[in-house]
Amino acid sequence: MLQVKPFYRNILLLIIATCTSVASSTALHADINNEQSNARGLEISSKRKLANSGWQSSRSLYEMTLFKPNGSKSTREMSIDEIEVNDDGNKSLTVFQMPADVKGTAFLNHSHLLEPDDQWLYLPKLKRTKRISSKSKSGPFMGSEFAYEDLSSFELEKYQHNYLNEEKIDGIGTYVVELLPLYPNSGYSKIISWVAKDNFRLVQAQYYDRKKSLLKTLKAEDYRLLHDKFWRAYRMTMTNHVTGKYTTLDASSITLNAGLNQQQFSKQKISRRQ
Repeated sequence: MLQVKPFYRNILLLIIATCTSVASSTALHADINNEQSNARGLEISSKRKLANSGWQSSRSLYEMTLFKPNGSKSTREMSIDEIEVNDDGNKSLTVFQMPADVKGTAFLNHSHLLEPDDQWLYLPKLKRTKRISSKSKSGPFMGSEFAYEDLSSFELEKYQHNYLNEEKIDGIGTYVVELLPLYPNSGYSKIISWVAKDNFRLVQAQYYDRKKSLLKTLKAEDYRLLHDKFWRAYRMTMTNHVTGKYTTLDASSITLNAGLNQQQFSKQKISRRQ
């Protein structure tokens, strides 16, 4: 057996102790950094949520355009009603007005904080209301590049929030926050969001698939200030980096404090809203 002289043995023990201390210090420092990142990320996301709270209900008209890589496109018109819900996620109802092949199709969404969202799709040709299962919510909404889960309201409890850094996008100073979905059956491993520093509106978001590859990018543009308080994007573009397709949503009108009530967002009424 190799004999180590006491002098060298003491040096060896000192080196091991120092390395252990450095490793422990590094791990502790990493934990502190993670805690700071989580706290800062949650703070920014909370301000984003707060800046978009208090409008009670809204009624909007949109034109949805689906673009394919070959240059072809198709256009749809739809209305979106939404209502804020205390101590839970928001409720929304999307109804397609045209073209004829989708007219009357209605999508009802009840967002929740941590429980799976409740979502239904009414198909007028079949005169049937279909429930969207949790496992199907990562699928495309009406052939667009938006997924069903993209249509749920932004709720803090659904994510772990990690502050990453600060960047400028199109001349806008933003905070960059990583969102890690905590709800089951999400189609995303993470969402990177760029939030404007001056008014906490969402400027851009990148969606990564379950294999942690970049899947889609959302750009929110043409923001307008409503009621001297609420910023609304009148144009949103979702680009799929895998297929080359993209979908735009252009608002023609957005009305806040629209006087809606929760009874208008019941499953029983979506087939009668035509």
